[in-house]
Amino acid sequence: MDISLENVRHVAKLSRLNLTSAEEELMTEQLNAILHYAEKLNELDTDDVEPTTHVLHVSNVMREDEVRPSLTLEQVMRNAPEEEDGQFKVPAILE
Repeated sequence: MDISLENVRHVAKLSRLNLTSAEEELMTEQLNAILHYAEKLNELDTDDVEPTTHVLHVSNVMREDEVRPSLTLEQVMRNAPEEEDGQFKVPAILE
């Protein structure tokens, strides 16, 4: 797949870039060089390679949920400026 000069002009226009003719030519050459380099990856045999989401092994570090002693509702609400039905009462932010 090659990028044409027209493609470069179109993207430059969408990006609101004012490129000179020399810059358009240079961009076309450079973008085609990048695409040709990336196409080399298609030559690799990846049939036995398992897909990965990370380069390094990532494992879940979450602990198991377990019931532990905590504050009672009365202790929690002791510092609340306002409380209603066991919940913090805050000023309305929507009208």
